[in-house]
Amino acid sequence: MRRIAVPVAVVVACLLTVMAPASGPRTVAALPSETAAPSISNTTASAESTTTASAPPSGSGLPQAAPAPGSPTATPAAPAAAAPAQAAPAAAGTASTVQAAASPAQASPPVAPGNGTSPQAAAGPPPVPSIPPASGPDPLPGAAGDVPPPDPAPAPTKSSPAAVPLVSAQALVNDDNSAQVLAVFNAINAYRTSLGLNPVKYNPTVSSLSQDWSNNIASRQVIEHRPNFWTDPRALNPNNGAGEVIAVRWDRDAAQLVEWWKSSPAHDALLRDPRFNVIGVGITFTDGNYQTTPNSYTMWGVVNLFGYTTLPAGTVNSPGAGTAPPQLPPPTVCDPIVKHEPPTLDLSAAAIRSAGDLVAVDPSGNLRDYPALGNGTFGPARTVGTGFAGAKEVMTTDWDRDGVIDVLVQMLDGRLLLYPGVVSGGFKAPVVLGLSGWQSMTMAVGIWCGNNRLPQILAIDSSGALYLYRNVGLTAMVGRTQVGTGVSAIRLSMVDYDADGFQDLLAVEANGNLRLYRGSGLTTPKSEARLVVGTGWTDYSGLRSLNGVTGLNTTGIAGLLSNGTIEYWDLTGGRLTTPSTPVTGLGGLKLAQ
Repeated sequence: MRRIAVPVAVVVACLLTVMAPASGPRTVAALPSETAAPSISNTTASAESTTTASAPPSGSGLPQAAPAPGSPTATPAAPAAAAPAQAAPAAAGTASTVQAAASPAQASPPVAPGNGTSPQAAAGPPPVPSIPPASGPDPLPGAAGDVPPPDPAPAPTKSSPAAVPLVSAQALVNDDNSAQVLAVFNAINAYRTSLGLNPVKYNPTVSSLSQDWSNNIASRQVIEHRPNFWTDPRALNPNNGAGEVIAVRWDRDAAQLVEWWKSSPAHDALLRDPRFNVIGVGITFTDGNYQTTPNSYTMWGVVNLFGYTTLPAGTVNSPGAGTAPPQLPPPTVCDPIVKHEPPTLDLSAAAIRSAGDLVAVDPSGNLRDYPALGNGTFGPARTVGTGFAGAKEVMTTDWDRDGVIDVLVQMLDGRLLLYPGVVSGGFKAPVVLGLSGWQSMTMAVGIWCGNNRLPQILAIDSSGALYLYRNVGLTAMVGRTQVGTGVSAIRLSMVDYDADGFQDLLAVEANGNLRLYRGSGLTTPKSEARLVVGTGWTDYSGLRSLNGVTGLNTTGIAGLLSNGTIEYWDLTGGRLTTPSTPVTGLGGLKLAQ
């Protein structure tokens, strides 16, 4: 029987959710709307809060315990989205952005069937996953891009994370940036003074927020805004507006960043906003050389502007000339093995054409693909592989980020295998990511770490310990980090449930409750009350996170009922609503994650 989702009432201030009566055995609950964020000038509200919680220490290499789930903390919700601002053409040598943008779509053209590769059986496993020594080729032979590179002449404004230069991976350079920070600060105040506006002041804590994001985007070679930057504790609770501007150059002339922002109406509106009285400045250098690598940026600048009724502690009149060099953060389990920009390929002949396709295994071990058509419907099934009868779970992901969807298989014999997809169809021979013990784990795969475009694995063992497994490419994984405890689930799915730009973890518990562990792009889930967002979810024999099913950049989750019906829940609005039933006739099949 098709179940109907029922909205719930929400208590705003205290994170309590009041459940409304459900009309059927399976229900869903909304997230609290919580506290409103300050009004944002010329920025969109499409992204989410960022915290300063640190990753577990690596030290001895032993699993590190994270705080147990359940301690509530308030996280302000995003404000109503402002209209995207249009920026003027960039000055020579500068690219810039003032608005946040959605992640690039992963959908691709329709495809023809490919050939599968059969998994091979092995001896029985020990109860805990055993990871062999790392071996095999480096799967990331350099960065490729999604879009054409910017011209050295005036370039259009970058308005999405996809709009990045086609460069090889660039290392951050830990040079003294004090002169550039001071130059940006002085140039902004000189401009405001010329307009009769009060000068802004400088706050080192706010600047740590700006510097962190400048390092982040420079290391990834991606021009995008920090989600909900105004809710980061380092923003010091602005109550009179917030803004962020970003620009990059092929030289180290930081004052020209400000000149570019002045030339763009959208950026200029932030610089001259009379509400703002404190700024933070972040400047990061990379080793790009425009003379030898024409599309490589050498300087990345981020400025955060905030308005406060009462100036926060530590605010000073100027950063001075003695600002210490930016200290680059130490490596964590979330850091990518290299900076990597996946290519956009024509997948018309690939086995799985997009991240929106439904994929399932039939009783004979055949891998079936139901191509997403982009309008909420799916095409007829195509057999794209064989020999998967020995699978406990099948998951699809672009594991090596080469632009082609791969198949990750959790085998009943305890191995964890990866079948790399081939753009011309079918899959390569399997790569062993784990030798044994995986049959006892409950796992999900997705982009859990916000600074890493390589997918990662989250898995729980029989004790409820939650582990994050780092992706090291087409070779065996070499370790894991404990990021949580007390997670009880018979099924996991990684999906952006609350539409904040970060993946969350949905856990189906044995009693049918669907519990939400929200992510923030860091190693551990957010430290907050774990909301039950649905009941009766044991009716689903499988869950699958999907992108682009109902349109560009849309997100949702599909569930397979015992009668063979697929129910699809669109999550673009940040909550479960009434599901659609786009596919029937999948009785007896195992739905891939």
